[in-house]
Amino acid sequence: MILITLALGLATVGLLYLLMSWNFNYWRKRRVPGPKPRIPTGNYPNMYNLKRNAIYDLNDIYVKYKNKYDAVGIFGGRVPQLLVVNPELARRVFVADFKSFHDNDIAKMIDEKTDFIFANNPFSLTGEKWKQRRADVTPGLTMSRIKTVYPVTNKVCQKLSEWVYKQIRLGATEGINAKDMSLCFTSEMVTDCVLGLSAESFSDNPTPIMGHIKDLFNQPWTFLLYFLAVSTFPSLSRLIKLRFVPPKVEHFFVGLMENAVQTRRAQLASGTQFERTDFLDYILQLAEKRNLDTRQLLAHTMTFLLDGFETTASVLAHMLLLLGRNPQEQQRLREEIQAHVKDGIVSFEKLNDLPFLDACVQETIRIFPPAFMSVKICTEAIELPNKDGPNFTVDVGTSVVIPHYCFMLDEDYFHQPQSFQPDRFMEPDAAKKFRENGTFMGFGEGPRICIGMRFATAQIKAAAVELISKFKIKVNPKTRNDNLYDPVSFITSLQGGIWLDLEAL
Repeated sequence: MILITLALGLATVGLLYLLMSWNFNYWRKRRVPGPKPRIPTGNYPNMYNLKRNAIYDLNDIYVKYKNKYDAVGIFGGRVPQLLVVNPELARRVFVADFKSFHDNDIAKMIDEKTDFIFANNPFSLTGEKWKQRRADVTPGLTMSRIKTVYPVTNKVCQKLSEWVYKQIRLGATEGINAKDMSLCFTSEMVTDCVLGLSAESFSDNPTPIMGHIKDLFNQPWTFLLYFLAVSTFPSLSRLIKLRFVPPKVEHFFVGLMENAVQTRRAQLASGTQFERTDFLDYILQLAEKRNLDTRQLLAHTMTFLLDGFETTASVLAHMLLLLGRNPQEQQRLREEIQAHVKDGIVSFEKLNDLPFLDACVQETIRIFPPAFMSVKICTEAIELPNKDGPNFTVDVGTSVVIPHYCFMLDEDYFHQPQSFQPDRFMEPDAAKKFRENGTFMGFGEGPRICIGMRFATAQIKAAAVELISKFKIKVNPKTRNDNLYDPVSFITSLQGGIWLDLEAL
C-alpha cells in the first residue's frame, strides 16, 4: 500500500512537472536564445515573493544579453515572451513595424462584459476600435483646448500652495507625503477640467471623488493574483477576464457623469453666457455626433480621467523628490521660473518655453518612468534580425516586452544614469534624438504614443512652477536615498514613499 501511494505521489509530481515545463522549449525550437526558465516563475524569480520589482529581474537578463542579441526568449511563468534588448528594435516595434505589434497585451485579459470602462479605454482597445477611439479623443486634447483650461490650472495651483502653507503652519514634522499631495492636485485638476466639478481635494472635507480615485488605483490582491494565475495557466485568460475598474467605482462615476452632463446642459439651456470650452464641452459635442448613451459617454470621459490621475501625480512627486535632493538644480529652476512670473503666474505660452523646466520633467521621466515597461502583442507575424543570432519569426499572439527602464537607466546611453542631470535634455531636440534611437520612451512612441502627453506635461509644469517659486523643497529623512522601485506597484513608485519638507520663501 505504501509503495502504491508513493508511486501515485511520484506520478503526480511528474505530471505536474511536465505540465509546468512542457512549453519551455518554445524559444529553442525557434532558435531564439535566452536564459533557462524555472518552475513556476519562468524568468521572473520574484513573481511570487515580490521581494523586488519585476523590472530588475528583466534588467539582469538585459545586461547579460544586450551586447550579443537584439531580443531573447523568456517566460512569464509558463507564458513565452520576447524580451527586446536592443533599443533600435524597440523603436521598430513601436514605429516602423507598428502593424505587426498594433495592440497592447492587456487586451487579452479584458472584455466589455467584465469591464466596460477599461475595455473602452484607448490603451486596451484593439484594431479599428482603437483607431476610431483615438480619432474621437485626440481633438479634445489639442494645445488650444489645453490653453483654454489653463485658468483652471492656475486656480488649482493656488489651492495647492494654500494647502502647503497650511501644512507648514500646522508644523508637519513628519514631512508631506508628496505622492498624496500630487494626487490631490491631479484629482482636482482633471476633475475640474474634464467634468467642470471640484473634488475639494485640498479641503478638510473632500468629496467622494478622491476616495474613489484611490480605490481605482489601489487594486486588491485579487488583481495581482489574476496575473499570477494567468502566467501559470495561460488558458485562464480565455475563461476569466480582468476587471480593472471596480463595480462601485464605475457606478459612482456613472452618477457623477450624469450630474456633470445635466449641470452643463442646464447652464447652456439657461441662455447665460458660458465661454468655458473644456473637455466636457468637447465630449458633449462628440456624444451628440455619435449618439452616445450615458455609459458610452462615461467610457469616453474615463479616458481623460484614467490617463490623467496616477501617472501624472507620479511624475510630479518624483520630480519634487529629485529637485529636493539636488538643491543647486532646484535653485537654477527657480531662477528660470522667477524671471517669467507675472502677477503670480507664468503665461501658458511661456510655460511651454522654459527649457530647464522641460529638461527637469524629461529627466524625471527617464529615472522614474510612469510605465517602466510595455507589453505589446504580435498582431501580424514578422521576421526579425537578432544580431549575432539567426533571424527568427514572431508568431501572432506572442507577448513582446519592451523594458524602457533598461534603456533609460543604461550607462551605455546615459552617463551616471541614476543621477539627476537635466542638462542631458538641454541640447536642441535632445528628447527627440533619444526617442529616435529608442533609448527614451517616457510616453511611449509611434501611433500609440500617450494621447494625454501634452495635457499631463502642462499639469506637471504648472504645479512645479507654483511650488518651486514659493517654497524651498527638502527631502525628509523618512525618504530613502536611492531610486529603488516599489516591488508591488504597477506604476513606478519609490519604495517606502516620498516625504518632503517644504519651507516658504
